[in-house]
Amino acid sequence: MTLLLIYVALLVTIWALTAWLSTRIRNRDGMVARKTVTFGDESAVRPSRLASIASVAVIFLIWAAFTGSSWSFIHAPLDWQMRPIWLPPPENVWRRLLDIAANGYRNFSLWEHLSISIWRVFAGFFFGALIGIPLGFAMGLNSFLRGWFDPIVEFMRPVPPLALIPLVIIWYGIDEKAKVILLFLAALWIMAIAARAGVAGVTLSKVHAAYSLGASKWQLLRHVIMPNALPDIFTGARVAMGVCWGTVVAAELVAAEKGAGFTIMVASRFMQTDIVLMGIILIGVIGYSIDVAMRLLERWLVPWKGRG
Repeated sequence: MTLLLIYVALLVTIWALTAWLSTRIRNRDGMVARKTVTFGDESAVRPSRLASIASVAVIFLIWAAFTGSSWSFIHAPLDWQMRPIWLPPPENVWRRLLDIAANGYRNFSLWEHLSISIWRVFAGFFFGALIGIPLGFAMGLNSFLRGWFDPIVEFMRPVPPLALIPLVIIWYGIDEKAKVILLFLAALWIMAIAARAGVAGVTLSKVHAAYSLGASKWQLLRHVIMPNALPDIFTGARVAMGVCWGTVVAAELVAAEKGAGFTIMVASRFMQTDIVLMGIILIGVIGYSIDVAMRLLERWLVPWKGRG
């Protein structure tokens, strides 16, 4: 609770300071290039770089201060600090990262542990999107197929992928095929719902305009429906990729010989908290990097998003 209160206090303080600086800058620059309406306009909302940097700095500062880190100029009282067995200081995690990067862990290099997890995620997501997107389009364009598949999709959608791990292991064992199938099932329903939502969001006036110009069904699909559905598909892809990344780590906790989740699982058995924390940080960094890459890809492939 103390850490939470400190974090909230720092958040409010930095937010107020940032708002004050932004007001000073706007007053200095006048009314040039300012929007009159910003609340509710998604295009007017951009992440503040200063807030992002401050957010990471605050988390690091709290972590270092409450673990007695030599990297911090601020330290919490001794009775507030956490023992390294519960939460090691940042320099311990950094040294462990350098050691495993140089010498490996459990007969595999750090890159081998991370690359196999990344490969599993992309393989499962690829097959999930390959089937899920056409399935979503079919559900959005055909009443019979919508009625046929809708109960299946809506039934499987709320089922956590982790609940399927025992069944997948029983059916396919613990080899790579089982993990890819589990990730395929994690991505399939998300991509199907995203594609169906994209089709449902097509403006009827655009459909009528295309037909009035003599467009065929294929031309309507190619030039109207698909471009309209792409923003929803990319949103679903980002969600599906995040779910797949979390699922593969959990699957490796249960049955794997290498991978990011396997590293965390083995380290936890021997109370190697620095390795556990190192694995969590690497998982977060890789997941965030994948999400940023997908945002850039969406910006490149769907430049019309949010422009009507």
